[in-house]
Amino acid sequence: MAGRWRNRLSWSEVTPERVWLDRRQVMAGLGVAGLGAVVGMRPARAEALVPNSWDEITSYNNFYEFGTDKGDPSRKAGALTTDPWSVEIGGLVDRPGRYDLDDILAKVSIEDRLYRLRCVEAWSMVVPWQGFELADLLDMAGVQASAKYVAFETLLRPEEMPGQRGRILDWPYVEGLRLDEAMHPLTIMATGLYGKPLPNQNGAPLRLVVPWKYGFKSIKSVVRITLTDTQPPTSWNRYAPREYGFYANVNPTVDHPRWSQATERRIGGGFFAPRVATLMFNGYGEEVAGLYAGMDLAAEF
Repeated sequence: MAGRWRNRLSWSEVTPERVWLDRRQVMAGLGVAGLGAVVGMRPARAEALVPNSWDEITSYNNFYEFGTDKGDPSRKAGALTTDPWSVEIGGLVDRPGRYDLDDILAKVSIEDRLYRLRCVEAWSMVVPWQGFELADLLDMAGVQASAKYVAFETLLRPEEMPGQRGRILDWPYVEGLRLDEAMHPLTIMATGLYGKPLPNQNGAPLRLVVPWKYGFKSIKSVVRITLTDTQPPTSWNRYAPREYGFYANVNPTVDHPRWSQATERRIGGGFFAPRVATLMFNGYGEEVAGLYAGMDLAAEF
């Protein structure tokens, strides 16, 4: 398990949390991510991708289940109960059922993955995740040959998630991937960051991370996964289909109807920091561009 993507760097070779970062060292040109995501990747090159601080990552969040302000999740998510936790896996699988998170974690290899995060709102950060490849979880359930898509669902618990008491979106939050996207070795289920358990405001205890897509695709606090042969509905695409597509691949040439996606604002760079160029597929094109061969990436936004 987790053998499709081998790390060559240890956690000690990543800039530690305590070393508060010189933002001028952040380089936009690194085209790959993951700790040792490329075979033979040297530590000096990895250092070019500098992670944001714990405080930045855990205090600047979109998690509308707790409110629409970026600080709402960190202020309000403490009441969320995340233990015990299980994930119901169903649809086109050989072994449908409710999978206890502790049992899942006993069967997978937790890895360090240093990934860019690019929000559709045109801001970005770098996050040192811990997690396991989604493919390993899907293999546990046994994906059937007729499956083409993977649908995800967030916890629905309005008594602990106050944003769900309003009509911001149709709850619960749902998302989806094509099966080959879900099985790609860059796609992980995150369980922690900076070597610590995943905070509630970041999607505890289990969230999807798909680093070449806009952040809203990386659904948080996942409780249900369904394999299907039809494209599943997704929350933001259902809410505003002209603004949020099913694929949501980071693409600097396709603007949001209300703002440009050509550049992004790095969180932690300061008020006067210049915007930086957005990278196609968020810099992961070498790994994932082949998934979309022959597609019109302007139409399939």
